[in-house]
Amino acid sequence: MILSLSIRDFVLINRLDIEPGAGFTALTGETGAGKSIILDALSQALGQPADRSMIRAGQDQASVAVEFSPPVRHPLWKALTEAGIEATPDETVTFKRIIRKNGPARAFINDQPVSAALLSDLGELLVEIHGQHAASSLMRPSTHRYLLDLFARNESLLEACARTHARMEEAAEKREALEAAHAEAIEQRDWLMEAVEDLTRLAPQEGEATVLTERRTLLMQSERVTEAVSEAEKVLDGTGIEEALARAARATGRICHLPGFEGSDEALPVAARAAAEAVERALIEIKEVMGSIAQLESLVDHDTSELEASEARLFALRAAGRKHNCDPDMLQDMRDSLQERLDLVEAGEDALITARKAEADARAKWHQAAGKLSDARKAAAGQLDKAIAKELGPLKLGRAVIKARVHPLPEGEGGASGIDRIEFEAETNPGAGFGPLRKIASGGELARVSLALKCALAEAGSAMTLIFDEADQGVGGAVAAAIGERLVSLGQDRQVFAITHSPQVAASAAAQWLVEKGAGKTGGTQIRGLDDSSRQEEIARMLSGAEVTAEARAAAGRLLEDA
Repeated sequence: MILSLSIRDFVLINRLDIEPGAGFTALTGETGAGKSIILDALSQALGQPADRSMIRAGQDQASVAVEFSPPVRHPLWKALTEAGIEATPDETVTFKRIIRKNGPARAFINDQPVSAALLSDLGELLVEIHGQHAASSLMRPSTHRYLLDLFARNESLLEACARTHARMEEAAEKREALEAAHAEAIEQRDWLMEAVEDLTRLAPQEGEATVLTERRTLLMQSERVTEAVSEAEKVLDGTGIEEALARAARATGRICHLPGFEGSDEALPVAARAAAEAVERALIEIKEVMGSIAQLESLVDHDTSELEASEARLFALRAAGRKHNCDPDMLQDMRDSLQERLDLVEAGEDALITARKAEADARAKWHQAAGKLSDARKAAAGQLDKAIAKELGPLKLGRAVIKARVHPLPEGEGGASGIDRIEFEAETNPGAGFGPLRKIASGGELARVSLALKCALAEAGSAMTLIFDEADQGVGGAVAAAIGERLVSLGQDRQVFAITHSPQVAASAAAQWLVEKGAGKTGGTQIRGLDDSSRQEEIARMLSGAEVTAEARAAAGRLLEDA
């Protein structure tokens, strides 16, 4: 429901902050005080096309902000998530609209910029406005199927219809893909046979081209490795370094064994031992060098025939890869894929027969689910017609008949929501014929028709705030009282506002606000809640006009007591 409404510089309104409560609230006041302006401001905050003429004279911009508190399971939360708007069910949601004299209007949800279209779409989940000039979701055919399904409690049937339709579409897509592949395979049969035969003969292995490339590179470098190894051996053999180090080791060893040198801490003996150890290490290292070079020589594999074979094999793999426009390492997968396409020529008919049967079975199940849903809608439509008829009489619309028509969609136009087109149709005078509700109902009847529909569809729709703009226009007495009773009933589990000139309707409300102009030339529209005393005075004014009489006050008191 609406927790607060803040309006700034909007037409006659300078600054207005409202914090409405739950239940049914009546908005009253003299004609021209600005009741409809408040409704216009709310409509702007809910995404209606921006109107610069609504900016208060002398100001550069107008702004309207509405704070909502939707229930945890309200569909708004999912819609906000899908739209990428940050919001959590344990917080409130604020819609804001800024209309600028220069520049485009701006829209926000929780201070995040959004489009006016998104503001409008999400606003419809929260607020319904009913009136002869205000758009009502009940008047739009696009919502009628949704409302009838809610009235009929068709959730499980809708789910079954959507599920079977998804399976039917999946089966159709599989069948279409098989048909296309089969037709292509037949057309390319000769080429496929040749390609499979060539690749089978080539017998490529997964990753073979990469392995061959690495092996070929090693084989091509083997001659250079052999030359380098020979040069290293020649140099080492020519220098006689191993023999020289062996002699040096023997010589330094003799020094270390001279009398007095072993175990001595004097500088000369210590240096002699260090020299002997260094020469010994060098001799060990040179032996390891000789052994490593010898091992390197044994590993050199300079096989010309293997190099030629590797190059030939790699050339064949790369040529096949270019031919089939794939990586040479993936030729095995390509061969398997071509074989599957070729198999379609032989076994494709059987696969197609199976796929077509699966699609037909899925279609039959969808038709069955859609048929059950359609039957439920037709049955519910009759019940809804009766419920609406009960509401029309007390609202002085007894000559009117409103029916929920369930029309079959043309073949092929059905979908996840079934095979029906649903629209509320009306006949306002006997024998005049039925027509779309939005075209048949007159402006004066529209708000009362909306009220009748809303009462009949008491549980339908997600909007927790309902606004009725002069639903009592042109009626009085018992009809106005009936309107008040229905607004009170709707206010049991919703927030309901009614802009009214009817004292009967105003008296039935749980709360009453007076909309009036402020004093002075610059006084804007103001709104204030009425206590019991001032409320009786306002209802008396509504009964008697400019001069409030004692009789009017007494009648107002009786209306409030009766309510």
